[in-house]
Amino acid sequence: MHRGKGMKFVGDSRVPSINRKPNIPKDYSEYPGKTEAFLPNFLLKEWLVGAVFLVGFLCLTVAHPSPLERIADPTDTTYIPLPDWYFLFLYQLLKYSYASGDYNIIGAFVIPGIAFGALILAPFIDKGPKRRPSERPLATGFMLLAIAAIFYLTWEAVAHHDWEKAALQGQIKAEADIDKEAEGYQIYQANGCINCHGENLEGVATNPSLVDTGLTPEEIADIAKNGKGSMPPGIFTGTDEELQKLAEFISSVEAK
Repeated sequence: MHRGKGMKFVGDSRVPSINRKPNIPKDYSEYPGKTEAFLPNFLLKEWLVGAVFLVGFLCLTVAHPSPLERIADPTDTTYIPLPDWYFLFLYQLLKYSYASGDYNIIGAFVIPGIAFGALILAPFIDKGPKRRPSERPLATGFMLLAIAAIFYLTWEAVAHHDWEKAALQGQIKAEADIDKEAEGYQIYQANGCINCHGENLEGVATNPSLVDTGLTPEEIADIAKNGKGSMPPGIFTGTDEELQKLAEFISSVEAK
């Protein structure tokens, strides 16, 4: 019989290991600044950074409340909706001829899909272990191209938007209890004022509200006859008596 043939080694789990060490995190002192234990070192730092940003965000919400617009009116076809700032680059993309109209699907799905798909696939395409951006040209190029495109499109959307008109079309307008049986309201309706200033004098689109104007009947009569701003003269075609009743009616309308 050959030496060692048939020999078996049996281990007993009841015998404690001599070299067993306590369950402590690995010592990363040999790699300062490059890696560390997830719990608690890394997790604690991330939590502290997140807490600082959360407190800062809450302070901003208290100091600068979100601007509110008037209640949505589905019958107002002149209203131009504007997305929040982080979607402005997609909003601007849809303005170009190759990404709007008949090609709307290209601007809405194809181009954003390719762009975000490339960013998602970048880590799988470039699997190099190096961390320096100069040594990872593919991933760095994708990221720089995405940042440049988003910055440019956002800038274009902000620079070419009519912010004054947007503020007027979304302005919250005062409401009032209108006596629609009053003679002044009948004159208001008969002269077509309702088309520009609304059924309840609340204003339509960018046309101003006639509720709580703070004007005297004489000032209102002068505007109705001679015009003001975008309102041309000669709109009112009734008699002087009707003009006086209309002016007195509008001047008396107050907000709730």
